[in-house]
Amino acid sequence: MVAGELILGKARESARVEDEAVENLVREQARLVYRVAYAVLRNHPDAEDVVQETFLRVLRNSHKLAGIENPKTWLAKIAWRLAIDRSQSGRRRQEVTIRDADRASGELAGRNMAADEVLERTRAGEALERLVRALPKKLREPLILSTLEEMSPREAGAVLGINEAAVRSRVYRARQILKEKLAAEFGGREEKRNAGPKFQPRS
Repeated sequence: MVAGELILGKARESARVEDEAVENLVREQARLVYRVAYAVLRNHPDAEDVVQETFLRVLRNSHKLAGIENPKTWLAKIAWRLAIDRSQSGRRRQEVTIRDADRASGELAGRNMAADEVLERTRAGEALERLVRALPKKLREPLILSTLEEMSPREAGAVLGINEAAVRSRVYRARQILKEKLAAEFGGREEKRNAGPKFQPRS
C-alpha cells in the first residue's frame, strides 16, 4: 500500500494527471506488478523502476481503462514486457543487500542451522536460478509466471499469449527438467564426496 502510494506520487509528478481509476489500480495491483518485474529481473532497484514505468504508461493511457476487460492481466502484461526488455538491454543494476545477509544470519540463528547447511541451501538456490535461466524460453517464461501466487495459469497464459493447457504442460516439463538437472548436479557432488579418501583405522 505504501509502495503503491509512493509509485503513484512519482508517476503523477511526471504525468501531471490525477485519475481515481488509476489510483485504485495502483492500490490493488502494485504488489503484483512488482512481483512480475522482480521474477524476471531478480533485482530490487530494477523491479522498482519497472513498476514506476508500468504505472506511468497506465497514466498515459488511462482513457483505455474503461474498455479493458481484465486490468490485472493488462498490467501484468505491461510489466512483463518492460521487465523482459530491461533484462535484455543490459541496463540492469547489480545489488548486494544487507537485508539478504541479515535474513540469512537470522535464519541460521533462529533455526540453529549449521553453517554448511546454509551454504548448501544458498548453492542450491543459485544453481536453481542458473538452470531456470538456461531453460528454453517457451518453458522458462510460463515457469516464472507460475511462481507468482497472484497469477492463475489462465492469467499467465494471457500474458504470454498461450492457453491455460499450454501453460500447465510447459510448467510441468520445465519442472521435470529442473528436477533431473538438480539431481544430477548435486547427486554428482555427493558421489565425489563419498569417493574421496577415507580414513582406515590400523588393525
